[in-house]
Amino acid sequence: MIKISVMYPNTANAKFDHDYYRQTHMPLVKDRLGAACSHYSIDKGIGGGAPGSAPTYIAMCHIFSDSVSSFEAGMAKHGAEIIGDVANFTDLTPLMQISEVVVA
Repeated sequence: MIKISVMYPNTANAKFDHDYYRQTHMPLVKDRLGAACSHYSIDKGIGGGAPGSAPTYIAMCHIFSDSVSSFEAGMAKHGAEIIGDVANFTDLTPLMQISEVVVA
C-alpha cells in the first residue's frame, strides 16, 4: 500500500476554500482515479508545533493506493482534469510525496 500526500503550505494571504476541497475536489479525485484510490483522508491545519503557532500546512490530503504504478496510470488518464481543478479552491502550489505505508 502506498500513500500520496498532497500538502498546501500555509502562506500569508493564501486562498483556500476548504468546503470546495472537501465537497467537490476530493470526490472528483476519487471518482476519476477509481480503483487507483482505495480511500483518502483530508486534514485541515489548525496549529503548528509550538503552542499558538500557525500550522505549517493549511490543508493536506492523503490518497491511498495499491501501488505507484496504479496511481500513475490513473493520473496519466485524468491528471490534467484533477490538476486543472486546483485553481477552483486555492492559489497555492501543492507539495506532493509518495510514501510506502509500513504500519496502518
